[in-house]
Amino acid sequence: MGPLKFIPVLKRIRWGGRRLGELLNKPIGPFSDYAESWELCDLGQDQSLVADGPCTGWSLGRLVRERPRELLGKHAGLAQFPLLVKYLDARDRLSVQVHPDDEIAATSGQRECGKTEAWVIVAAEEGSCLFAGLRAKVDQAALRKAIAAGSVEECLNRVEVAAGDCLFIAAGTVHAIGEGIVLAEVQQASNVTFRLFDWNRVDAEGKPRALHVDEALKSTNFARGPVHKVTPRKLAGGDRSEELVDCPYFTIHRHFVRDRLPIPDDGRCHVLMALEGHVRVASPLGDETLTVGETVLIPAAALPAELAPSTPATVLEVFWS
Repeated sequence: MGPLKFIPVLKRIRWGGRRLGELLNKPIGPFSDYAESWELCDLGQDQSLVADGPCTGWSLGRLVRERPRELLGKHAGLAQFPLLVKYLDARDRLSVQVHPDDEIAATSGQRECGKTEAWVIVAAEEGSCLFAGLRAKVDQAALRKAIAAGSVEECLNRVEVAAGDCLFIAAGTVHAIGEGIVLAEVQQASNVTFRLFDWNRVDAEGKPRALHVDEALKSTNFARGPVHKVTPRKLAGGDRSEELVDCPYFTIHRHFVRDRLPIPDDGRCHVLMALEGHVRVASPLGDETLTVGETVLIPAAALPAELAPSTPATVLEVFWS
C-alpha cells in the first residue's frame, strides 16, 4: 500500500465561499457557500474514500479496521483514525465556540473525544483576524454577563493574521475564525462544538441560532488567557524545516521543499498537505504527486519516503507520537 490520495468531503455552510476551488483546486459546484474540505476523516458517516490505486473506494475507516498494520504501523491498535484534517474558507465570521477536552467530553455524555486543533493560515485579506482565547482577567461571571449583553467581542483576544501564521487552539479555548481567511486545520477526530455567541445574528425569520452557554462555560479553561501566534522552531537541517505544533495529539512540521527531502521510517503514518508548489512523493511501494490543495497519506508500510519537488513547495507534515 503506497501513498494514498482521498476524495475530499466538501461541506456547504452559510459562512463559506468559493476559495476552496479558486485557491486550493477543490471540485466545487456553482454555489457560494463551500466552507470546508475534509481531507482525511474517519468520523461516523463522514468517511474519506481512496481516490485511486488498488484500494480505490475504500473508506479511511475500513483501512484502519482491515489493514491497520500497513496503514498505522505502531498505532495499529487504534479503532479510529485519530485526526480530522481540513481546509476552511471563512467568507463570513464564524460563531464564538469552545470545544471540551477529552475528560469533559466523556463526562458530558458525548460519543466523541475532545477537540484540540491548530490552524495554519493559507490566505487572509488585509486586516483579517482570529479570535483566540479570552482577554486577561475575563472570568466565567464576566463572560456570562457579556453573553447576556451581546458584547462578547469585548472579552475576546483578537489576533490579526497573514498567510503562514499558525495558532494552536487547545481544547477549552474560546475562539472564532474571522471573515476573509482560508486556513488548514488539524484536529482531533471530533466534531463536538459548544456555541456561546453568534454575533447577535438572526435568520430570515428573526430567530437567533441555538447557543450552548452552560456547556461552553463548563468546557472553558479560564486560566488560559490570550492565545498568541506560534513561534516556529527550526528543525535540524537548516532553514527548510520547522516545527509549528507538538502536542499530545499531533505534531505539525512545515517544510520549504527546494530539493529532495527525506521522510524517515519511524513506524507510523504521515499526512502531507501542499500549501504551494508541486512535489512527487516517492516510496518503496509507489509514488504519488502532491500539488496545491492536495493531501497525501503515507502509510507506515510505505516509509521511508522522499519528497522531490518539481517547483518550490511548502508542505505541512502531520503525525502523532
